Amino acid sequence: MDKKILILGSKGLVGTSVKKVLSSSENIGEVVSSTREDTNLFDFKETSKLISTTKPNVIINAAAKVGGIYANNTKRTEFILENLKINLNLLESCIPFPDIKIINLGSSCIYPLNAENPIKEDYFMSGKLEPTNSPYAMAKLTAIEMSDAMTKQYGHEIINLMPTNLYGPNDNFSLTDSHVIPGLIHRMHIAKEGNEDEFMIWGSGKPLREFLYVDDLADCINFLINKKVDSSLINVGSGEEISIFELASLIKEILSFEGSLKFDNSKPDGNPRKLIDSTLINSLGWKSKTKLEEGIKLTYEWFQNNLSEKRVS
Repeated sequence: MDKKILILGSKGLVGTSVKKVLSSSENIGEVVSSTREDTNLFDFKETSKLISTTKPNVIINAAAKVGGIYANNTKRTEFILENLKINLNLLESCIPFPDIKIINLGSSCIYPLNAENPIKEDYFMSGKLEPTNSPYAMAKLTAIEMSDAMTKQYGHEIINLMPTNLYGPNDNFSLTDSHVIPGLIHRMHIAKEGNEDEFMIWGSGKPLREFLYVDDLADCINFLINKKVDSSLINVGSGEEISIFELASLIKEILSFEGSLKFDNSKPDGNPRKLIDSTLINSLGWKSKTKLEEGIKLTYEWFQNNLSEKRVS
């Protein structure tokens, strides 16, 4: 049977990619896109009305307030408050509809600061959070606990995906609030255009990070729509890690920036290493496809073609 899919946050990085992937997928009927312009997910009544009138078979929740280390650390109240409202309003609205499958987008930041790498799903709530983004992580943790409660009490099927660091077209390329790859691309593009002699990397450049191209995550979501799984918490990563300095060097090569790379040690590094264990999703039959260099080239191409848009300003 063709399924009716409701995508929340359909104009963002993940939502845009999911729409694209589902448009060419089999067993998908109608795809309904919701944005902040048509539904205020901070409002329970509006959220509840959207669910009850749309009557979807599957909800993909890609709505969230997101950002990099600087944004998370300086807008802590907004990050916990807005993400709590979005997730709890959605989940409470779905309590009367246990037949709706929910695929909820979380974040690997829910795992403890000193968790052993690669980070397994079993490490959930086993230690202290990384302090720079703990408010955002707490909002995501609350959503997972609410999902688990609904599953046990009412029989809902809710999958909480924990993707590693995402990047790709339609990302937020803000100079202050973006994640690491779009931030590096935008700032280095400016340095290149200005023929600057050097480029400042925020932090020491030593932390190790794993990255996942957003279309790979969308492909994983499409894979799980028709997949019955026992686990409610699933990591989604590429399995490859790189230091921030090596990442900046790769972006420098792709952008053909000729200046030198320097370090701004006044900026926080965050977690020294974060590689998630994707054994579970791999064992179900899904693996990422896009190599980091290819993904960054595609992302930079999109950035250049959309310089006038608000998301890259």
